[in-house]
Amino acid sequence: MTNNNTRRPLQGRVAVVTGASRGAGRGCAVELGAAGATVYVTGRSTRAHPAQSYGQLLGLSELGALPGAIDDTADEVTRLGGHGIAVRCDHTQDGEVAALFARVQQEHGRIDLLVNNAWGGHESFDGVFDAPFWAHPLAHWDSMIDRGVRNHLLSSRHAAPLMVRQGRGLIVTTTFWDRGRYLRGNLFYDLAKAGMTRLAFGIAEELRPHGVASVAVSPGWMRTEFVLAGHHTDEAHWHERPALARTESPRYLGRAIAALAADPQVMRHSGQVLRVGDLAQAYGFSDIDGRQVPAFEMDPPAQ
Repeated sequence: MTNNNTRRPLQGRVAVVTGASRGAGRGCAVELGAAGATVYVTGRSTRAHPAQSYGQLLGLSELGALPGAIDDTADEVTRLGGHGIAVRCDHTQDGEVAALFARVQQEHGRIDLLVNNAWGGHESFDGVFDAPFWAHPLAHWDSMIDRGVRNHLLSSRHAAPLMVRQGRGLIVTTTFWDRGRYLRGNLFYDLAKAGMTRLAFGIAEELRPHGVASVAVSPGWMRTEFVLAGHHTDEAHWHERPALARTESPRYLGRAIAALAADPQVMRHSGQVLRVGDLAQAYGFSDIDGRQVPAFEMDPPAQ
């Protein structure tokens, strides 16, 4: 007989995953569900009312409709063995974020895990990946800092007091990091991701005396819905695109976070930036296709 705690190591745990309609957030939520957690799935896109701020990206991706909704993600969480709860929340709005965490406290009396993933950076994406900072629009500051880094700080401010009261908990900030290398070609993106990494570190320093951990987790190049659309393929056929050979599914990130959340010694990681590929080796998990994708590394700049 298989021990239920082994199969569902997060049974009875309560998690909030922000920005979980699609992409990385969806991958995190469904893997936490597969581990048995109750997952509050938050974001602005519902089946009935998708978010309205992605028109430019939809056009560039040649998509007729915005993929994903919090309802769909919550249903998948439940199908995989957890309990998915969809809550529409605009993570730029303090009142909505406060109401979200008040609801979690009222319904469960605790929160074990917060995954900060709500990200507004795609809203200003204009198809340009590589340009000097003076050529990028200042709209990137608003989307990546004010609706990116600030989102993570805001949710952490509401989750932290609940975790401090419990004397335990884990805050995960999704980021991108390659050993401090500069993300050449987009200064705004580099600033945002460095800000998220530093945010996770600072939160760890302040929460350490209370037994609460904070880490930043960096995936590699993920096959999100927008990436697949940009390469005119889908999850079933991405292998046919050589350019996607280095990619990983968003659920690889989710498995990394589930492993951290199940680790009784997670405090030893607090304050660190952890790469998904390194965590796969340490905890012994693989991606959905069975590969243990190495930690992503950027190509070195041309000499």
